[in-house]
Amino acid sequence: MWSTAGLFVRWAGLDTWTMVGWRSLFTALVLGTLAVVQARRRGERLITRFGRPEAVTVAVSCVSAMTYVLSLRLTTVANVMIVYATVPFIATAIAYVWVGERITQRFVVAGVVVLAAIGAMAGGAASARDAWGLLAALVMTCGFGAQLVNARAHPGLDMSLLTAIAALVCVPLAMPFMAPGIPAPHQLCAAALYGGVTTGLAYVLAMAGGRLIGSGEAGLISMLDVVLGPVWVWLIFDERPVTAAMISGAVVLGTVLWYLMGDQDKARERRVA
Repeated sequence: MWSTAGLFVRWAGLDTWTMVGWRSLFTALVLGTLAVVQARRRGERLITRFGRPEAVTVAVSCVSAMTYVLSLRLTTVANVMIVYATVPFIATAIAYVWVGERITQRFVVAGVVVLAAIGAMAGGAASARDAWGLLAALVMTCGFGAQLVNARAHPGLDMSLLTAIAALVCVPLAMPFMAPGIPAPHQLCAAALYGGVTTGLAYVLAMAGGRLIGSGEAGLISMLDVVLGPVWVWLIFDERPVTAAMISGAVVLGTVLWYLMGDQDKARERRVA
């Protein structure tokens, strides 16, 4: 479901701010409703506290959501997905600075290879527009990595509720720059599917499944996003990645898989011990 972001952005054909505004509205509705239902089921108040960790989550989520749409508007889905594939390394680097998480030799080797591949792709960008798109994708990926680290450092965070609040905050931020009026029916449908399915339902399933399997396995499954994202727009809109992007993507994806397989091996050793 996460891999359909580029598909819905291409289908809508809306400018960046209009897509951000409508997508955020539908995301807030889906995740906000879920948060209310969960709070009532637990017999708790919807919001019990809103401190610095919660504020950081909302702020970073807003930036990530906006730059994700911007990156998809500026460059190909394949380019965006290749940069997004580096999130395990970015999250680990942020965790090292933020919470002092240990850096392994495997991480350093994989990180150098990935940086070289991304650098080669950026150097071969077809236009300045592509280069700005890659930069926006990098900001988005750093934001998502920061969210992962923040959630790990503060396990009590209600991520569904905070993501809904972040989406709600994005709406008034985008409104001054949005196109006036209501989009065409197919555009509104694409924005609704992006907000409700790609962000809302996919997020719920990812959080539920992530609690039942190891982080290495979850990381490997999430890499399907990187592979499937370009496939959807290629099949439906004939958006084909250039050769340089395909080569860089293969290198990045292979390196990520190698790195995450190391996490799985360590997890198996801990279980055996």
